Amino acid sequence: MTKKLIAIDLDGTTLNAHSLITKRTEAVLQKAIAAGNVVSIATGRPYRMSAQFYQQLNLTSPMVNFNGALVHLPNKEWAYEKELSIKKEIAFSILEQKQVLNLDFIAAENRESFYVDRIDGIEPQFFATDRILSANLMKNLSNDPTSLLLKTTHEYAATTSARLMSEFKDDIDVRTWGGPNAILEVVPKGVQKAMGVDIIARSLGIAQKDVIAFGDEHNDVELLDYAGWGVAMKNGTDQLKSYANDITERTNDEDGLADYLESYLAL
Repeated sequence: MTKKLIAIDLDGTTLNAHSLITKRTEAVLQKAIAAGNVVSIATGRPYRMSAQFYQQLNLTSPMVNFNGALVHLPNKEWAYEKELSIKKEIAFSILEQKQVLNLDFIAAENRESFYVDRIDGIEPQFFATDRILSANLMKNLSNDPTSLLLKTTHEYAATTSARLMSEFKDDIDVRTWGGPNAILEVVPKGVQKAMGVDIIARSLGIAQKDVIAFGDEHNDVELLDYAGWGVAMKNGTDQLKSYANDITERTNDEDGLADYLESYLAL
């Protein structure tokens, strides 16, 4: 069987509702690798919030973070590495408009660090840390960030997103996170997961038709559209399902990815 590149989203796809990879899903992904395929994570999360899953699965493959703004081989030099950024002036401009844009908090992130506009009332776990220090305040942001995270409410998410896209249309794209929090992720213009997975596929000499991708949210649309075989989770959005070649019979809480992959690859 031809070697496949299996691109997996994390939240809502590989992870269950408790943000964990179950033993069953882990075992099936390990079997897929043992059979000669490559498993690669493609997530909107920064690396520091996805490194534990990379390690749990014992991966040695390149991965996509920040929805494609960072494509890298963790902790190693890699000739194909790509990292894009947003002008820090845009971050400070959005901060000045915080009230008008109905934002609860603003965060700027890069591979190793993050900066927020306030410390009080923000859960440190949101940034995979125990506590937020004064060194993490936005005033200390000196480099162009890879991504911005903006927390608003579901009521304002669409209008805030449209306003940002209008004001900074040549520089940014705005993505929406799934889940209970209304999080807008601001990435450099043109960035999406498919771009990152394509870099990985080319680096490995794997044809586009041999890419299998799994996802559940709006930020997986281009990825499933790009993949030779795109699979939407049963719990995925209707929009994403319209781009998929197939849909899992079970949700991310029922090891839907594992069941599908085990059958599809005849593991």
